[in-house]
Parts: sequence; structure tokens; C-alpha cells
Amino acid sequence: MTFDSLVKPSVRTQPVYEPGKPIEDVARELGLDPAGIIKLASNENPWGPSPKAIAAAKRALEHGELYPDGGCFALRQKLAGKWGLGADQFVVGNGSNEIIELLGHAFVAEGDEVVMGAPAFVVYKLVTLLFGAKAVEVPLVNHRHDLAKIAAAITPRTKLVYVCTPNNPTGTANTEAELLAFARALPEHVVGVFDEAYAEYLERAPDLRPLIAEGRKVVCLRTFSKIYGLASLRVGYGYGSADLCALLNRVRQPFNVNAIAQAAALAALDDDAFAEKTARENRAGLAQLERGCAELGLEVVASVANFMLVRVGDGTAVFQALQRRGVIVRPVRSYGMPEWVRVTVGTPEQNSRFLAELRHFLQGPAGATR
Repeated sequence: MTFDSLVKPSVRTQPVYEPGKPIEDVARELGLDPAGIIKLASNENPWGPSPKAIAAAKRALEHGELYPDGGCFALRQKLAGKWGLGADQFVVGNGSNEIIELLGHAFVAEGDEVVMGAPAFVVYKLVTLLFGAKAVEVPLVNHRHDLAKIAAAITPRTKLVYVCTPNNPTGTANTEAELLAFARALPEHVVGVFDEAYAEYLERAPDLRPLIAEGRKVVCLRTFSKIYGLASLRVGYGYGSADLCALLNRVRQPFNVNAIAQAAALAALDDDAFAEKTARENRAGLAQLERGCAELGLEVVASVANFMLVRVGDGTAVFQALQRRGVIVRPVRSYGMPEWVRVTVGTPEQNSRFLAELRHFLQGPAGATR
């Protein structure tokens, strides 16, 4: 017998997540100097990690022989103070990705349905398929979640409904009033999952805590990967009712978040100045990219996140051409958008280089045919 004959059937057809290409891989494959490559593909923070987080992580590393706090007690206490909730209303994960998987473990079984927008963060679909359930994808309207259509897609077999706002990969967001009304109308048998990974980039993020106070079946997801620049440490969290978080903690692995990540996240929550600077610089970067693309005659999707979709004609060709010149962006053909690329907002210098290299490609010898 082969492994293929022994494995669960769903594993054989399970799609594989394709991350943005690392700088080291591109340098090795194309013979480029890593120092001359910029990566604008994975929505990482171009300003690095929070300085306070770096200092705390270094201190924690000095005690690397010890297991981490399996319950993330200090971090949950800190989050409780930040949000005005109880510490038992949080679950901490190895990135918010893990919380998505925990929701699958807790609620999704073979034959169930999970409703989500399309395109939206692909991990919702991957986790749904992993548990043998059906991913019900509702097309976006004008690159935005149509909450009425998402609500209409719910059936008696629906277990979870995902709304990512601001949405990845489009960068668009729904209003607080829209989200509250949508959540309050959800049927009793459905858990509403609101992914707020990019919410800190908004000047005023929707406040969905009233839903929790009302006893609604909702959970909100946040991450330290983006605004706090801790993507490599993999730490995120969900907040909701104590009952819901207790269920997610039942299916969570012990020691799922390492001590260095916990220490860095704890310190990052005190670094308001860094988060505010990142959000401010990001808004300026979005404006810079939008102006530059307009000068090139390119359509963009107005974004409130830390990335932007740019319509370039042949997204794969542009991705490959820019990569050969040391600029890594993200083609979004896998999201059903073959004419677009997604570019992360970088520093002003990185944004300028992206625009210059894009201009070079579009206006090169064959530019008129591209």
C-alpha cells in the first residue's frame, strides 16, 4: 500500500497555500543580490517590528530553555485591559491563521457549509475543505463584501460565516453600521467570524464589542503580524464570549504560542507611537501608489489596508518581469483576478522603486503591446 491509498480522500484534493516569494528564494533563483531586492508581496510592515517588541523578545530569548506560558495569561490580561473585556474572552494563536483552524476543529464537520466572500483570504476556504465541508463563495460587488448576498447564501447547513474587513486581497472595508446589522440578523445556528487583521490601519475601526455584550455568536480576529511588524513570530488572537473562547481553547494545542512571541506581543501593545506612525505612513504610501498608478493610466482598487490592487493587464507577466528586476509583488490569478497584482505599501523609497520598475515594464520596447 502507498501513502496515497491510506490518506483521507480530502487530503489528496486539498489545495496548497502559496505564500509570497521570500527574498532569499528570488535571489537564488534569479542570481540577484538579496540586498537589492524589495519584497512588496506579503503585506508585511516595511518599518520593521515595534522597537519595544524587539527589546522584549531579546529578553525572553535569554530564557529559551523554559516552556512558554501555555495559556498566554499575561497577554490575555493585557488584551483584556485594552479591549475592556475579560481575560477569558480571548484565545491566542500561532497567528490568527491558527484561530481560523481552531474554528474549523470546533465547529466544522464533513457536509457542513461555510460562507465567505470571493475573493477573500484564501485560508477560510482551505480550512473549510480540510474538514470536508463545502466552501460557499459569494462574489464581491465593486470589490466589496455584499453582506445582503452573503446573508442570502446561508442555509440550515451553514456553520460559519467569514467577513474580512478590510478585505484581503481587495483592501476594501464595510462600515460599522453594516457589520452590526449583518451580525444581528445571523441565524442562531451560525457563528459570525469577523477578520480584523488590517483594522488598525483604519482611522476609525468598527467596534463590534456590542455584539459580544448582546450575546451574539460572533468572534473577531486580530494579528500582531501587520501593524506591529511581528509576522515572523506568528501571534494573533480572537475575542468573543467566554463560552466561545473556552471551546476554542479545548481544541488548541498546548504551548501553541512561543514565549518570545508572547513577550514581543505584550510589549507591542504598549507601543502606541509605533502603531500610530505605521498607520500614518501607510496612508501616505497608499496615496503615493495611487498617484503613481494614475500617472501610468492604471486602475487601482481604493484601499484602506496596507496593500493595493493594481490592474496591469497580465498580472503574471508583470509579476515575473518585476521579480527579475528585484521587486517582488503578488499576482492574484489564484483569487480569480488574472489582470491584477497586489502590492504591499512600502517605504516611500520602495514605493517609488516599484512605480519606476512598473513604468519601465509598461513603457519598454514592447510596452505598447503589453
